[in-house]
Amino acid sequence: MMSSNNVIEMRDITKQFGDFKANDQINLDLRPGEIHALLGENGAGKSTLMNILSGLLQPTSGQIFINGQEVTIEDPKEANRLGIGMVHQHFMLIDAFTITENIILGQEPLASGQLDKKTAKATIEEISQRYQLNINPDAKVQDISVGMQQRAEILKTLYRGSDILIFDEPTAVLTPQEIDELMKIMRSLADEGKSIILITHKLDEIKAVADRCTVIRRGQSIATVEVAEVSSQELANMMVGSSVSFKAEKAPGQIRDDVLVIKDLQVNESRGVPAVKDFSLTIKGGEIVGLAGIDGNGQSELVYALAGLTKVESGSIQLAGQELTKLKPRQITEKGLSHIPEDRQKYGSILDMTVTENLALQTYYQAPFSKHGFLNDKAMTSNAEKLINDFDVRTTSVENTMRSLSGGNQQKAIIARELDRDAQFIIAAQPTRGLDVGAISNIHRRLIDQRDQGKAILLVSFELDEILNLSDRIAVIHDGHVAGIVKAEDTNKEELGLLMAGSSLEKARAESQGVEVTTNDQ
Repeated sequence: MMSSNNVIEMRDITKQFGDFKANDQINLDLRPGEIHALLGENGAGKSTLMNILSGLLQPTSGQIFINGQEVTIEDPKEANRLGIGMVHQHFMLIDAFTITENIILGQEPLASGQLDKKTAKATIEEISQRYQLNINPDAKVQDISVGMQQRAEILKTLYRGSDILIFDEPTAVLTPQEIDELMKIMRSLADEGKSIILITHKLDEIKAVADRCTVIRRGQSIATVEVAEVSSQELANMMVGSSVSFKAEKAPGQIRDDVLVIKDLQVNESRGVPAVKDFSLTIKGGEIVGLAGIDGNGQSELVYALAGLTKVESGSIQLAGQELTKLKPRQITEKGLSHIPEDRQKYGSILDMTVTENLALQTYYQAPFSKHGFLNDKAMTSNAEKLINDFDVRTTSVENTMRSLSGGNQQKAIIARELDRDAQFIIAAQPTRGLDVGAISNIHRRLIDQRDQGKAILLVSFELDEILNLSDRIAVIHDGHVAGIVKAEDTNKEELGLLMAGSSLEKARAESQGVEVTTNDQ
């Protein structure tokens, strides 16, 4: 029997894939009403452990106890029956379905033998309002932002009435304001008696909301600590096994000629509604321009337009003096653009192809990977081995599928491919989403190195710390317009937050400095 103080106890959990141990005798316990953080590097085994708890995987060995009873969790339906719900890092949603249809899938309510969608919708609206998720139950998944999809996943778990909630990187795509709201939601859930396991790489979130933290390194549990008794630096050092630097050091940029010039750009979103409106921005060689904004204000559509993935209604995009607006994606990349996409699975990789193939996706038809229409497997394999070594992509073989990698390692592979292409303009959209602090530090250094080589970089991120840390200049986007452009050294989170909410630069600057702003009514 397990301790009566625990709602979950996982004992000596081992999960083996061939010769590789993703989990090696890991121990984890969860108390009633507790928020328990699970911290570890990309590929450390966190998601594998939680997939075992949620019934998606079976352990090779070990025991699981729930409320004092040993259980075998054969599938997610059994996990749901036991009161376990998981909000996955990569959303389990069907694009063509509405939010309501996604939430009730597998648990469709019936009235007189017919699907009772009206009652389900009312329940979903009530839960949405109760936890301030502000979701439209009639919206189709394909038409909503990534941040809204995340909230739909959370709502799906709450709808099923789970008492044990697993959040796998729940804030990876949320804005700072949305993260604050989610933290409040998680704390209120815990106060109601629900027990939460929070998988996250964000140490400030652990410090803000978690009671205890279990650190996993290379598939083994290193320690479980009381969060209030350790610093963020100590947690980071335990996770990586060495000292970690949080600050990206960079010298002043050596600004060069214009590389990217956007003038009066107009781009519609998927329903034909204008998303980018009269947007103008110039990025020079040797600088990182950060794009800050609340999710859904046009930044995704801007990136898609720059990469040729969506139609430009009007305006101009020039890369080194060459017009891009009528070109196809391959033609644009050949002009010197690299794109690290915000959605690594939808736009960045082909999951059922190998790591080797994914690392050559942009250049497989060029030498040395292709000659007279035939692929050079040896050259592609050699390239893949070099990149996974240089960027610390954790995989047992370059011939494994991309799907077999953890989310963070998929991200590192995509970044390796895009930075290796030596493009003069780099779009880095949410480049460190789902990465641990060690990997984040490494990617930040590489982006700064690219800047110092004279590249022009557009950094799109919901992480204001990342924007402020890396950028030379920061452009704020609000409702598809440029709300203001500031030097990183001359601004702060408060000013950026006000600009993101629609304030003018003059008003935001005054308010962030504590100056009372008065207006004269005409």
